[in-house]
Amino acid sequence: MRVERDIVRKPHRLVGAVVTDTHQLLHSDGALHPGAGMIGSVLGLVLGFLSLLGVLAFMYPQYLTTPELRHAYSVAVCRYLLFTGLFVAGALALCNILLDRYRTINIGSFAMVLLAVAMGGSKVPVGAFPDHTPYLGLDWFILDLLGSTTIFVMLEKLFPLYTKQQVFRKEWQTDLVHFCVNHLLVGLFLLIVNYFIHRLLLVIGPADFQAAIANIPFFPQLLLCLLVADLAEYGAHRAYHEVSFLWRFHAVHHSAKIMDWIAGSRQHTLELILTRVCVLAPLFALGLEKSVIDTYILIVGFQAVFNHANVHLPWGPLKYLIVTPDFHHWHHSSDAAAIDKNYAAHFAFIDYLFGTAVKTDKAFPEKYGVVGDYMPNGFLKQQAHPFKKR
Repeated sequence: MRVERDIVRKPHRLVGAVVTDTHQLLHSDGALHPGAGMIGSVLGLVLGFLSLLGVLAFMYPQYLTTPELRHAYSVAVCRYLLFTGLFVAGALALCNILLDRYRTINIGSFAMVLLAVAMGGSKVPVGAFPDHTPYLGLDWFILDLLGSTTIFVMLEKLFPLYTKQQVFRKEWQTDLVHFCVNHLLVGLFLLIVNYFIHRLLLVIGPADFQAAIANIPFFPQLLLCLLVADLAEYGAHRAYHEVSFLWRFHAVHHSAKIMDWIAGSRQHTLELILTRVCVLAPLFALGLEKSVIDTYILIVGFQAVFNHANVHLPWGPLKYLIVTPDFHHWHHSSDAAAIDKNYAAHFAFIDYLFGTAVKTDKAFPEKYGVVGDYMPNGFLKQQAHPFKKR
């Protein structure tokens, strides 16, 4: 009681306690036990933070939202989602404060909700704004984090490959930073990719050939898009493994020792850009319809997350046709039989065709990560590691 009274008399101590306890929470890992208040506290903290970011995105849409997504939004739906997030975050935080469960963390969550409401909440006005401005993909980060967490954590709990694996496993913080950077800097990445494709690579296909491709019906054109993209991905991916200089960058992606939905976000920035150039260049050269490219981006986005997830399903003969989590998990294994195998991103038959599919009697990998476990933990250290002398 004396400690709490002292904190109330000196607000700066309360702020310090909130920051310290939240920092400690974000640097911890392990199981969340139902009934103790931690699950509600974490959910309230995440929703409070994302809701605050959502208000900022409403306030400065020209700088914090993705141009390709702005025209697809329903402002009314976005406001409803923002209101729901604020309400749930505030209710969870207030209940936990009254029940004296992780009080300082929930005070921080409730403070973010109050700040978001004071800034306008779900009713913050949106005026006219220019379209062609530099931006951070804050909206894409918020939507993808909410959607991916909801969908893939649920799948991992319903159909787990490793039943004892925790949501907040070791090194989840590093992969979350990768996730944030990849989403927030999406505009910069797209600008660089487009520069390489349209100016350095000079990808201009014959007009008649592109017109013929454009006349193909949607679904056959989409299958062609996926096949061409996967062949390009296969070639680039194999080069990352077989060219020692390129492996330095790709080793960052392989350094994850536990596989789940967010582990696929662990990538070196230069690899991310180079891979997108290698894959998108032939697709633009074919002259594929924009709707086909947009659908491909949705598919590759889902499959990139799903194939890293801690999910196991009975695929049957499909496992020889398409890439599944079981198939891609072997690619990340450091077992001897799995080294430099299973390169494809969409179609597993490509690896069987080129003789690079894993051949083993084991049902699942025993261990993941780079052989020797030499990659440091932490986003900045991993970005710097390829440039260090060996």
